Amino acid sequence: MFFVKFIKKIIWMNGRHFQVYKLYFSKGENKMLKVENITKYYNKTKAVDNLSFTVEKGEIFGLLGENGAGKTTTFRIILGLINASSGNVTLDGKKIDYSLTDKIGYVTEERSLLTKTTVKDQILLYGVLKGMSEDNILKEMRKWLKKFQISDYENRKIKELSKGNQQKIQFIAAVINKPKLLILDEPFSGLDPINVEMLKKAIIELQETGCSIIFSSHQMEQIEDFCEKLVILSHGKVVVAGYLKDIKNEYRKKNILLRGDNLPLDKIRKPKGVISLEEHRGEYLVKIESLDIADSIFKLVKDYNITKYDVTEPTLNEIFIEKVGANND
Repeated sequence: MFFVKFIKKIIWMNGRHFQVYKLYFSKGENKMLKVENITKYYNKTKAVDNLSFTVEKGEIFGLLGENGAGKTTTFRIILGLINASSGNVTLDGKKIDYSLTDKIGYVTEERSLLTKTTVKDQILLYGVLKGMSEDNILKEMRKWLKKFQISDYENRKIKELSKGNQQKIQFIAAVINKPKLLILDEPFSGLDPINVEMLKKAIIELQETGCSIIFSSHQMEQIEDFCEKLVILSHGKVVVAGYLKDIKNEYRKKNILLRGDNLPLDKIRKPKGVISLEEHRGEYLVKIESLDIADSIFKLVKDYNITKYDVTEPTLNEIFIEKVGANND
């Protein structure tokens, strides 16, 4: 017997709120991808060090890290392109090998398209390699081209397209066979704001079909929009892991946003536990070591006609910089 619960997440996108519901099973029956204690050596260099995580069906999972942290190596192991030195990776309960690679889509950070071919021939090539019939490939391709508002590009050569439209074609190639798992490495690279929103909507729609997604990006606000659970790597090691909400709660440092007339800035800087005070667009950002300091700051400013006093959680970007930076010291 198992228990089921629904988790609701609200994403703000293109001036609208989208509600995303995800289904979880309490005994692990819903784990699409399971990475267990994988380590990878290149000669004597340890590229990945005892990494473990799971991605549920219909979940968008964040895998983050600075350049050279081990993300690409991890992706290659999941894709079955290289073997881990130790540890296991399973997809839908089965150990990953060549027979399962068709179940995984991969959008790489670098363009991997044949620039002299047409869009149609490029997608046909990917579809055939994934075992699809030509009719099904063309049907799916035209659906996605219409969704991305580039239906008239079917017979154009890849090299004639903008970087943003090439990124769309790369995305279509990765999802043409409706993979169970999709790896997105910097998926918004080269896209203007309008096309970013278009791709965001496509990612949410894939998630709603039950597709599991691993999302990697240096744009932390995108990770915060999509991912409830994440891992941050540094030099192949996990420095942060868990649900984003829990990570922020455990990270004691907070921010105070202040606005007011003639605020006593020198006094605000003095209390022990105040990390910094910065001015930005008529507001002051006070970074403090813990929530305990917030009361002291409020007592200092409460008589100064303050029009704003908000205590906020740190951003994922702040946590990333501190945790990865500390590991590089």
